[in-house]
Amino acid sequence: MDSITKDHQITDVAALERLYGRPSGASVAKEIDYLHPHYQAMIAASPFVVLATSGPEGVDTSPRGDAPGFVAVEDEKTLLIPDRPGNNRVDSLRNIIADPHVALLFLIPGVGETLRVNGRAVITTAPALRERFRVGGKLPRSVIVVSVDTVFFQCSRAIFRSRLWDAARHIPRTSLPSLGTMVADISRSGFDAASYDNGLYERLKGSLY
Repeated sequence: MDSITKDHQITDVAALERLYGRPSGASVAKEIDYLHPHYQAMIAASPFVVLATSGPEGVDTSPRGDAPGFVAVEDEKTLLIPDRPGNNRVDSLRNIIADPHVALLFLIPGVGETLRVNGRAVITTAPALRERFRVGGKLPRSVIVVSVDTVFFQCSRAIFRSRLWDAARHIPRTSLPSLGTMVADISRSGFDAASYDNGLYERLKGSLY
């Protein structure tokens, strides 16, 4: 692949701008440094956000999901994200400790536009903040507090092209390898795929909070 791309590689911003041109109009006007009420409405409607972070060991993207509006708008410059149970790798949290810069991508089922937020994050275990996100008697272990730097919506071309929300395009989970099979084949460690897969989704649903 290197031999194919080397002669045509874009290596500087000037060459990139000659190829794509400069942004203008709505693509520039929509970017602001605070959470406008319209953008707050999109966050309140979103049950899913992708959190991007960067640290000494590289970059990471982490899916975060809960009931719509689970990311709380504290004020026009601040977002609160509860850290629900996961796999305990805490890659995103490790990165935030090393480098506070984060990026968020909010998705809303059935809506083509997405919302992008860039900012800086800290991790807190403040009891009052954790208490605000109690579900079924259970608290998040921590809350990610994001100070907003820039916010803008992304147009719907990617969603339209992918037909992401088109139920007719959804594929059955059984058309892909099971999670147990993937772990067993990748690790080559004698991992018991059948035992892992047995009742997996019921176990996951029982440990959401």
